Formats: sequence, structure tokens, C-alpha cells
Amino acid sequence: MQGSVKTYCIIGDPIHHSLSPGMQNAAFNALGLNCTYIAFRVPVNELKESVESLRSINIAGFNVTVPHKVRVMDHLDELDATAKKAAAVNTVNNIEGIFKGYNTDIHGFIEPLRRRQVDFAGMQVLLLGAGGAARAVVAALSEESGIAKVVIANRDIERAKGLAKMGSDLGLKCEAIPLDKAQDVSPESDLIVNSTTLGLNNESSIIDHEHIKKGSIVYDLVYRPVVTDLIENAKYAQASVVYGYEMLVEQGAKGFEIWTGIPAPRDAMKKNLLGIFGEPT
Repeated sequence: MQGSVKTYCIIGDPIHHSLSPGMQNAAFNALGLNCTYIAFRVPVNELKESVESLRSINIAGFNVTVPHKVRVMDHLDELDATAKKAAAVNTVNNIEGIFKGYNTDIHGFIEPLRRRQVDFAGMQVLLLGAGGAARAVVAALSEESGIAKVVIANRDIERAKGLAKMGSDLGLKCEAIPLDKAQDVSPESDLIVNSTTLGLNNESSIIDHEHIKKGSIVYDLVYRPVVTDLIENAKYAQASVVYGYEMLVEQGAKGFEIWTGIPAPRDAMKKNLLGIFGEPT
């Protein structure tokens, strides 16, 4: 390994749960790259100063997680088409002093579904949450043909309505409902996506197994714990499940490729996340 070390990081609050440092460092190590990746806790009121600090140390690139994916756009120099489409950023590349924002969550979210050859025709989708990750989900779904409707359930109904408008502008039929009404529509949903942080601290899911349709798909973007209460309920209901770590690997791999221009070692990244136990059944 020659030359100076390139440093990358992830900013968010909370950040202690993030598996990105281990995953990205495993990727750098697998390819023998002289790079390191660390985590920074950045409270909401310190975002501007923190981005300026990253500029001052000439950070090579960084990831952005909750709650900064939307507000960080105000502090960047350029936005990629993916970031503009999702109106949210999760990956930033430093191109000779220019901070350019991307959204790799769009690819990260849809790739595990495409791998499963999911047919979206006539599908009714229930999306829990209306934050930065939810924006990427809506942007990704807008690229698939035949979706009948996307119902967005969120505590703050105005945010849900705002996301529904974004979805409508992208050609989707969208509806906004309060989060506590999600279980009313979940039984007829073909795809349920949780983009909230519910489950991160082992909370009970707001949707029980009796309100999940057999044969539907349940996709929890929470990746730690790997098996959330929502995933447990989905398995009990005999639904197909998509794990949050699958999206984490794909969005991280895409970010790695933006930063380095090298194909990401996905197997090394996945192995770091799942360890000796391998994939859940």
C-alpha cells in the first residue's frame, strides 16, 4: 500500500448502531486499498459545521444517515441525478474539493427485489415512514411499471402527503395515511416496506402477523437486528422477507464504486455483516 491514507466516514445521529464502518473497511482491506472509514455522531443542529469540518480535513467521501439525508443537500456543491430524483442524499464524493451528493439507496433498495424477479404489475405497496430512506423507496418504485398504488403511512401526516405528491409527480398513484392506520391497509398489501427506525431497539412492530397477507413480501430496511419483530411476523404469516442488510450491502457497494471507481467486493462486505453465522433462513 503506497501513498497517504484516504479517509471516509458516515455521519448521523444515532450512529453507534451503524455497520457501515466494518463493512466498508472490509471492502478496502479485501482490495488492499490504503483507505479507512470511521463513524461521526452529528446532532441535527451541528450539521452545517460538521460538513465544513469534513471539507477542512479534505475527507475523501462520506455517507449520510438519519436524520440528515434531506438537510445535507443544502451544504453540498453538486447533486447527481439520483439525489435530485429522491430529493435525498446518502453518499457524498469529494471530487477535487467539490462535494457531490448521490443517492445509492435507490439502487440499494430495488436490487434485492430485482434479484428475486419480483413482478410489480398490479402491486399495492404499503410504505411505513416518509423520511430520507422513504424518498429513495418511492424514487425506486417509480422506475418499475404496473404498480397499482403506494400507500404512505407516517406519524406526521403532512410529511406523508409531501412524499405522496413527490410520488405522484414521478408517475405513481399515492395516498397518505397516519401511521396508526397502517394495519388497516396491510392485509391487502402485496409489498410492505418499513423505512422507519422502528425495530432498531427491538420494538414491537406496528403490524402483527394477522394483518400480513400470505405470499406477500415484507421488506424491513432496519438491518440491526437482522431479524426484527416485523420480519418475525412476516415469516409467521408465510410472507416472503427481504432483510435490511441486503439493501445495506447494495447501497454501500454502489457508494464504494462511486468513491473508488472499482467494482465492490460484495462478498467481503456481506461476510463482514453476517459473520460466521451466514445468512438467516
